Amino acid sequence: MAFEDIVVTIDERVGVITFNRPNVLNALRTQLLSEVSEALDEMARNESVRAVVITGAGEKAFAAGADISELNALAAAHSGVAQSRSGQALTRQIERLSKPVIMAVNGFALGGGCEIAMAGDIIIASENAKFGQPEVNLGLIPGYGGTARMTRRVGKGMAMYLCLTGEIIDATEALRIGLVQRIVRFAELMTEAKRIANVIASKAPLAIAACKRAINNGEHLSIADALELEALEFGVLVDTEDIKEGTGAFLEKRKPIWKGR
Repeated sequence: MAFEDIVVTIDERVGVITFNRPNVLNALRTQLLSEVSEALDEMARNESVRAVVITGAGEKAFAAGADISELNALAAAHSGVAQSRSGQALTRQIERLSKPVIMAVNGFALGGGCEIAMAGDIIIASENAKFGQPEVNLGLIPGYGGTARMTRRVGKGMAMYLCLTGEIIDATEALRIGLVQRIVRFAELMTEAKRIANVIASKAPLAIAACKRAINNGEHLSIADALELEALEFGVLVDTEDIKEGTGAFLEKRKPIWKGR
């Protein structure tokens, strides 16, 4: 399928989605969000793809936020709600994808860009990356899940600070507060993101999907309920061909061949 706002490639087991509007710092207009959703659906259906990397074209920006001209044209509260829900639907789609999603953040990840990054499973940042939720400067709040995910990623106090001040932080501070997991040089960003994606892609796909579900669904359950969820996911995996392959390969001292069933 041909896209206008994104570029989609598949490198062996890793699918790559690149926001491709560098002349406007990869601003997230509605068309781009729709195209990313379509691309994710394709990745979900493609059995050869075991992991996904999302990044932005150019060195200046991952995505510097929503398209301001679209925001300015919002005429009433109901259209604002629809806009917010559209962005939230995409971030939930990323979060719920059974395959791991690694965000390779280059340059600015502001507003909706930061929100999309936080929907990923792992965030790798280049040294020049900048993160922030500056919506208050526009008379808005984060609308694509920023208030909820920032709180879950860095805690209530830091989420309050970043969302209320609109302050933009660098990669070092983002690493310190736990927003990102790694910092690399810009020239190494995609190499490192793909390396991590390939490491994960080499694991049992059913186990990877179960890990995502257990962590995402168990994050805010009581410890007792989270442990029960983990036990149920564990139990389902014990009844698969992959566990027999994995344990058999270990005992036979060979690499497993995963079938995803």
